[in-house]
Amino acid sequence: MNALLLAVDVPPISHVTIWGSGPLGFNKTAAIYVFATVATILLFAVGTRRKDALVPSGILQNSAESGVGFVRNQIIMQTMGTDGLRYLPYLTALFFFIFFSNITEIIPGVQFPANARFGMPLALALLTWVIFNVVGVVRQGPLHYLKNSLIPPGVPKAILPLVMIIELVSTFLVRPFSLMVRLFANMLAGHLILVTFGALCAALFAAKITVVILPFSFLLLVAMTGFEILVSFLQAFIFTILTAVYIDSSMHPSH
Repeated sequence: MNALLLAVDVPPISHVTIWGSGPLGFNKTAAIYVFATVATILLFAVGTRRKDALVPSGILQNSAESGVGFVRNQIIMQTMGTDGLRYLPYLTALFFFIFFSNITEIIPGVQFPANARFGMPLALALLTWVIFNVVGVVRQGPLHYLKNSLIPPGVPKAILPLVMIIELVSTFLVRPFSLMVRLFANMLAGHLILVTFGALCAALFAAKITVVILPFSFLLLVAMTGFEILVSFLQAFIFTILTAVYIDSSMHPSH
């Protein structure tokens, strides 16, 4: 077993997640984000060309309408109600942008999820933070929004200062930090797992291990790849639905 581990040429983590940059710092991660942006725009630009059609036709139009329907029914209506429909374009674009940025992990030749680098997850988390705070200030007014965010109803006065500190940290600091870490950490962990399994399969194939072990390891790699497709979808869904929940909490404070 030790000899097999020594034979596995696992690249260092810097080689797995960091690449050289071209002009203006453009690298593989930036290229993936360009792809995710273009793919999101094209999906809805092409998918909504025939708005007058009663029955959607073609893969793109069906995908676009299914995607919008999913975000509308499974995210907005479940968390925000009809008041949240004004945020449908943003939340739909957010969902597909994150999904396309994640799914490149399984594309041959790319094999890396851009969100395994924390820059864009941080930017998206800060954007969510700005949006739900602006919505809260506009809908409730600055003082009422701050009061409703820091003072939950029914809290005894004796522990009110402690509760206010906890609410301040959890609402204005933990929310964006947890959004960023959840997306970044899950995608990086999945990427490292696939790299490890891929390297082990290559080592087993090169070492000509018995026909029992090699197919098992290969099937396990296929299963892990399928699991990462699910993770890519779930992380996009979780980030989007939490964004909807935070916006809704700013529109409808607890009483």
